[in-house]
Amino acid sequence: MSIHVVHEKFSVMFAPLQYIVSTIRCIILVLLFSTTINTTGQAKDLPDSFADLVERLSPAVVNITTTAAVPEREQFNPMVPRGSPFEEFFRDYLEKQQPGDQQRRPRRRGTALGSGFIISPDGLLVTNNHVIENADEIKIEMLDGSILEAEVLGTDPKTDVALLKVNSQNSLPYVEFGNSDKSRVGDWVLAIGNPLGQGFSVSAGIISARGRDLRGPYDDFIQTDAAINRGNSGGPLFNTNGEVIGVNTAILSPNGGSIGIGFSMSSVVVEKVIEQLREFGETRRGWLGVRIQNLNEEVAEALGLETIEGALVTDVPNGPAQKAGIRSGDVIIEFDGKIIEDSSTLVKIVGDSEVGKEVEVLIWREGSQRIIPVILGRLEAVQISDSGVNTTDQKILYFAGMSMVSITDDLRKQFGVPTEITGVLVTEVKDGSVAKSRGIEAGDVIQKVDQMEVDIPSSIIKLVDEAKSRKKTSVLLLVKRGMNGRFVAIPVDE
Repeated sequence: MSIHVVHEKFSVMFAPLQYIVSTIRCIILVLLFSTTINTTGQAKDLPDSFADLVERLSPAVVNITTTAAVPEREQFNPMVPRGSPFEEFFRDYLEKQQPGDQQRRPRRRGTALGSGFIISPDGLLVTNNHVIENADEIKIEMLDGSILEAEVLGTDPKTDVALLKVNSQNSLPYVEFGNSDKSRVGDWVLAIGNPLGQGFSVSAGIISARGRDLRGPYDDFIQTDAAINRGNSGGPLFNTNGEVIGVNTAILSPNGGSIGIGFSMSSVVVEKVIEQLREFGETRRGWLGVRIQNLNEEVAEALGLETIEGALVTDVPNGPAQKAGIRSGDVIIEFDGKIIEDSSTLVKIVGDSEVGKEVEVLIWREGSQRIIPVILGRLEAVQISDSGVNTTDQKILYFAGMSMVSITDDLRKQFGVPTEITGVLVTEVKDGSVAKSRGIEAGDVIQKVDQMEVDIPSSIIKLVDEAKSRKKTSVLLLVKRGMNGRFVAIPVDE
């Protein structure tokens, strides 16, 4: 009984103290939570409204209307299949019924709609190349309803960017580019444009992903869930500072409408293209002059590398790299001080480099690193020279499940081997063989084995035997299919 009383006393005595402690804990948690939110910037990055931002940016965004003369063939009766005998029949019939009508009737005009944005007060304007491609008349509509004519200063189909110029007696409202590399997945973005020809429209969302590749070697797309539809093409993607971080270019959709997967070419790519179009009217990308592929673990092991980072050179046509001494089988580790993660990284870095610049290329060759200086050429002026053909030794030999023979004129025609390609022809590959599992097919040409050029099958067998004697587990084949080459590692015990 006394114990129970004591317990009750303790409960009564410590109840206020427990309440005070709990209250203090709650206050501390609230303070910590508030500090965390303020530190990460989550609270201040959640806008109550985009209205002020939209009001400031919209005057620089334009609707674009293009027209082009449709060929007369396309104007002719659309119910008649093109190229059919009926098409010529009906054309002759109409000309007889209405002589001279073709001369009097104006050619029908096709119309396309898109978006764009002004980047300077004197009227420089950015849009997509596909918006204005083949157009013979381009008109832009400002937010206030005024219409101006535009001319094309330059285009770049590889990044789908076009630079236009409009003339106005007054200074025009404009927007500026921001650094898209500073944008993060989850950041708020705004898309302004002319979706489905409905006029000025705004949508908001977040950055869903970065660094998307859709179709080309210079792609660096920002993926967003901000609604982008047909007609938004060429319009700007803004960050919350009002800077352009992308040019809306494409959507992924099963029905042609927005499903929340839109793509904008990043501003770091667009700005460089615009600078060149403004200065030269065309792009001037750096050119190294190599064909390359990614490394895999087997190929890296055969080359003595510990990682698969870098770009493996499969071919060196006549060009800057060949003049500098870069060879097939070299692995490019760094280019102009930048680490090369894979082949796509190298393509983008070289393309962004200045034409005529001397750069240092760090390569891996025969178990060691070396630096090779290269003076870059211009990609747009590439001319690849032809090489000779060696057609000796008709003996068929077998290795790794493939039959091999020297190339003859008849075999070259039979398998469609380009005249520029030399080496040993693969005429058959057995199902279930190692060669088959590595993707080698009949018609492929083996040009090198462990960096040594081969032109007869016996040379391949000899080099494989030498690799076995050195206790190597595999040999590295340079295999050509058409004009494209790749390295393949094949175990020597096959």
